[in-house]
Amino acid sequence: MTEDLPAQISALLARCGEGDRLALARLLSLLEREPAAEGFIRTQLDSTPAKSAFVIGFTGAPGAGKSSLINALLPEACQSGAKVAVLAVDPSSPVSGGALLGDRVRMQGHSQGANVFIRSMASRGENGGLTRTTETAIRLLALGGWNQILVETLGIGQVELDIVNLATTVVVVLTPGWGDSFQANKAGLTEVGDVFVINKADKEGLNQTRVDLQDSLSLLSSTIAPVIAETVATTGQGIAELWQTIRSQTTAMTDAGLIDQRRSLRQSKLVEKALLRHLESQLKELLASETGKSVLSDIARGKLTLEEAYRKLVTKL
Repeated sequence: MTEDLPAQISALLARCGEGDRLALARLLSLLEREPAAEGFIRTQLDSTPAKSAFVIGFTGAPGAGKSSLINALLPEACQSGAKVAVLAVDPSSPVSGGALLGDRVRMQGHSQGANVFIRSMASRGENGGLTRTTETAIRLLALGGWNQILVETLGIGQVELDIVNLATTVVVVLTPGWGDSFQANKAGLTEVGDVFVINKADKEGLNQTRVDLQDSLSLLSSTIAPVIAETVATTGQGIAELWQTIRSQTTAMTDAGLIDQRRSLRQSKLVEKALLRHLESQLKELLASETGKSVLSDIARGKLTLEEAYRKLVTKL
């Protein structure tokens, strides 16, 4: 971190709090590209009165149409004059490390709207469907006055469920025929979803997918039962109804106290992840030190067992 970066970030945060889009964009870039910047940004945010935001998380397998669905929902989300931000987590480029897919490619029809802000962030190897900095990015968006934030996960499998720790409401996007692999996927996805959308509902297999999904959801024990919607994002079919379903489900969850419970659990999970990242960083530093190299060398030469090496390294931590 350059010597003047803390002052630069402080100035950017002040401008961001006044609704400056360029300052927000610059902060998000620093968050992605300057590892040392995140800690300072978080510290500043912790001392700033938090602004609330309605965070909707969209998860599901590749090809389910998450981007098309979000694109179709934007006019609905903006109808009440709300400021809507989209945070899309994309695969990392093997060359630059940046987001492989850009917002201008997928949602350029809305990119110039005054009440819409769209940002792609690279996953950078994270395996939970989000980036390490997603939570801080959401806080920056809220600071900038973006009171409805739509987060699209990378969505590459059953493990992509970190969104439940950040979102007010989780939307799981499926497609007809997904029931063919339903048993392999349902344990994770059905337990985190608040709203389930069968997108591409004009395709063959819709009825069977709906039945499989209803059967699985009926086994869950929940104060507020998840709901199922059907859409064709490319034509707009079911989009207005889906937005109303998301809002109604969120209201019901709020009234039942589930949102507050989720917020409390979210904070615990975020602290846990922060501690794990800190320990991982310390471990990497230890293994790169002379002591760590010596222990690894002794293991390779058979002078230490794995258990002995483990105990020796743990005492250093």
